[in-house]
Amino acid sequence: MRIFSNAPLLAILLGFLACALWEMMIGEVLASALLLPKMPILFGLVTMFKVIAGIINLVLKDTPFAFYTLLHIPMALLYFVFVYALPFVIVVRLTTRPANVIARSLQQLPLIVTALVHLGFLYATFHFWAEMSDYRLISLKLTLIAVLLTLSLNIINGYMGEFSCSHPGFMAIGAYMSSLFTVGLFVNDKVLGDALLGIPLAYLSFPFALIFGGLCSAVGALIVAIPSFRTRGDYLAIISLAFLFIVKSFFENMQSLGGARGIMGQPDWATLPVIFIVVIIGIWAINNFVTSTLGKALNAVRDDEMAADAMTVDTRKTKMVAFLFGAFWAGLAGGLLAHVLRFINPAMFGIQKLAEVLAMVYFGGLNSVYGSIVGAVSISLLGEVLRPLEILKWIFIPLLLILVMVYRPTGLVAFKELNVRTAFGPKEEA
Repeated sequence: MRIFSNAPLLAILLGFLACALWEMMIGEVLASALLLPKMPILFGLVTMFKVIAGIINLVLKDTPFAFYTLLHIPMALLYFVFVYALPFVIVVRLTTRPANVIARSLQQLPLIVTALVHLGFLYATFHFWAEMSDYRLISLKLTLIAVLLTLSLNIINGYMGEFSCSHPGFMAIGAYMSSLFTVGLFVNDKVLGDALLGIPLAYLSFPFALIFGGLCSAVGALIVAIPSFRTRGDYLAIISLAFLFIVKSFFENMQSLGGARGIMGQPDWATLPVIFIVVIIGIWAINNFVTSTLGKALNAVRDDEMAADAMTVDTRKTKMVAFLFGAFWAGLAGGLLAHVLRFINPAMFGIQKLAEVLAMVYFGGLNSVYGSIVGAVSISLLGEVLRPLEILKWIFIPLLLILVMVYRPTGLVAFKELNVRTAFGPKEEA
């Protein structure tokens, strides 16, 4: 939008933070004044779709419908305008000039300082917004995990140009192995038995549990990579899909790991700050990887593997490293998911999870860190917003994906590099 063309990222973040604080102050009062049953959860969109779902059920199933709830749609729109839209526009417009001055001053400092300032405002926004309900908190956590998972798959399907179906399997390995680390060592469990250790400050071991799960996923990726990269074409898709079924079947039949019931009782260590830090580190690491020399070699392999091989690029090594790197971060995402939900079972890592993450990758855009973030956030938000439609949401979302594939085959934000220094810089001429 043109009104935000001169607004730096700092002003945008201040606008978001102002909205979160404003909603904390007046959200409940305003919702009551607008005769809404409760404070809207996701910007009023869920409230509106609940009404739409009621109308659809009335038409299709002759289910009773309270017609007074039709007023909830305009009231939810008013809530969105007064709580989010107007405050955001006002704050961004008022802070654009001083934010540009600050952004220009921050350019003189080390990049890490600039990044910490911006990330501090972003986390503050997440914290205050999620603090208003447990549903918001869990939705935000799952969305951040989805961002990490989507980025990890985009390394393979986007930057490497292959089609892998094994990511839910890598996620499952990471979830189970990190759970074995935390539950097995520190929690008395019916499945895994008594805790082996009961040391104070056990939560400090959580990063090691996540890394352990990620490394196990990377090792598992070798099972797919070694035979797949000796071939060309669609063999990776076939082998990786077979790997997914093997992993799922393995955990279903391992009674020592809970079998089909899975593992419960994971410690509540995947807090919002932990997830936020892990995801930010993941974005930084993956962005550095795809913009490195190895990442450029990966692009060359994607565009023409034979030509890249002729130009002395070790194509097999390049693909192997990228595949294991993507699997590592998928395993980390699985470990976070296990400790957010505090239970896991094999059914969570099936075809539906594969379809979900593929939708995020291709909707957001291939070969783009921006695209992965946009795709993960969009599909996650859309899934929650359309939840009142029940089965109909699985018609609407695929139709939307079809439209995107027809008119933008590479996704919404494809082939766009993330330049951190430019993203944090001012938006007006000095």
